Amino acid sequence: MTTKTTVHNVAYDLLRELGLTTIFGNPGSTEETFLSDFPDDFTYVLALQEASAVAMADGFAQATRRPTLVNLHSHAGLGNGMGNIVNASQAHTPLIVMVGNQHREMMIGDPYLSNPDAPVTPRPWVKWAYEPYRAEDVPAALMRAFVTASQPPAGPVFLSVPLDDWNRPLEGPAVRRQSSTSFAPETERLRHFADRIADSDNPALVFGPDVDRAEGWDAAVALAEKTNAGVYGTPLPDRVSFPEDHPLYQGPIGESLKSISTTLAGHDLVVVIGAQVFRYYAFEEGDVLEPGTDLLHITHDPHVAAAARVGDSILGELRQSTELLTEMISANGRKAPAPMDRTHTKVPKAESGPLTPDQVYAALADVRPEHAVLVNESTSTMPQHQEWLPTVEPDSNYATPAGGIGWALPASVGIALGNRDRGDTRPVIGLIGDGSFQYSIQSLWSAAQHKLPNVYVAMRNGEYAVLKEFGQIEHTPGVPGLELPGLDIASIARGFGCAAVDVSTTEELKREFTAALDKTSGGPTVIVVTTRPDYGNHAAGPGG
Repeated sequence: MTTKTTVHNVAYDLLRELGLTTIFGNPGSTEETFLSDFPDDFTYVLALQEASAVAMADGFAQATRRPTLVNLHSHAGLGNGMGNIVNASQAHTPLIVMVGNQHREMMIGDPYLSNPDAPVTPRPWVKWAYEPYRAEDVPAALMRAFVTASQPPAGPVFLSVPLDDWNRPLEGPAVRRQSSTSFAPETERLRHFADRIADSDNPALVFGPDVDRAEGWDAAVALAEKTNAGVYGTPLPDRVSFPEDHPLYQGPIGESLKSISTTLAGHDLVVVIGAQVFRYYAFEEGDVLEPGTDLLHITHDPHVAAAARVGDSILGELRQSTELLTEMISANGRKAPAPMDRTHTKVPKAESGPLTPDQVYAALADVRPEHAVLVNESTSTMPQHQEWLPTVEPDSNYATPAGGIGWALPASVGIALGNRDRGDTRPVIGLIGDGSFQYSIQSLWSAAQHKLPNVYVAMRNGEYAVLKEFGQIEHTPGVPGLELPGLDIASIARGFGCAAVDVSTTEELKREFTAALDKTSGGPTVIVVTTRPDYGNHAAGPGG
């Protein structure tokens, strides 16, 4: 018997050729025609909610540096996933977000689960949004989605496919196309930048998250060491692109107009590579830069270049641009800046619970395994993370890029699956606040089903501490809904199939953390540590 060639067959052949054989999702009725007769050489990663499916796919794509397909349910599932589509957009993650739509012949009457304007819904957070006019165009639309998601700046794209399209007859194969994912900077303009850096008396370098995404870690170190320039971390970093234990590292620049301009005052030139100029959060009145400080900007994103409020910019692929810039710069013999003071500002005191964030992070620093991957969404303790657990190698620190919480837990699942896919055995450790944990706690089930040896440290302070701190900054007393009594995270984690334990001392934390890492059977462990808030450390971060 001859197998009927359909849109379904041709599309799956194309997905196979493109390497899109791991699909994340939560199936709905309008997607079942796409998922029917699911091939044995494909993997379907089930999330229990669509927002988690998107974040898992995001983590997988970031870990593998490959476009990834996530399949959502019509407009309802897309709505659930939108917050993490925003995160993927800000992280320049190449996601293909594909949803189902109702049967074409019923669309004229607005049937249940139909989306009459499907491409409108995810904008402006996707690079391209489309629903094919004909079923025969679905494979070509998938090909265009793959190319668009991959091209710099990478980012999510959206494709809506009516449920009856998959069974339509179609001769194959689909047209497979190749496309570049890199572009070089203008040579003469980059040479001008090199001359300005060489002529600077006291330059500063700011390497943003996109440098790490571009595999530019070593290039960043080489540029810093050739110029002997002080290096600063970006505000609210979702990736770290320079070793925070390097002698040239000077710490984060802050999150407000005032803090950034004050931190960079005294530098006659600031060079920002792979970041916004600048990502602000809390408003504190001030200048973008103090008078006498110039700025040069290298980015692969035209939108980011256009939005910068000061400075001259170059567009180019970031690792290549950094490497070329380093080659062009003439060393001027300037003296390296003094190393930053690495004395811990708050040495943990003797134990008497609940623990402070410093006590928790200091304990984790004692037992932190070499080459661990850290995924952080404890937004009120970001300064303690930077102080006690500095990032010292590439692809080892992830955080939410757009402020939408509920990302880290499912993203850590995707990161671990992506690392497993490419043979990377580094442990994945989630450092997550109790408020953030609740947004996507069902992701623990997926971690347990895939026997991921992830370790989660849930910091249980019983409130949205970061919002209380932000309230102090913005002078907004009396805000309701900031208390979180009665959460039993460990019991919920056990219900999803994880090992879980409550701890209250640093010695218990270190013992349980080490035991979780030493497990040979696999499977995630959740360690819930009772903490007390510590306000006033920084301009507040996003979320809860």
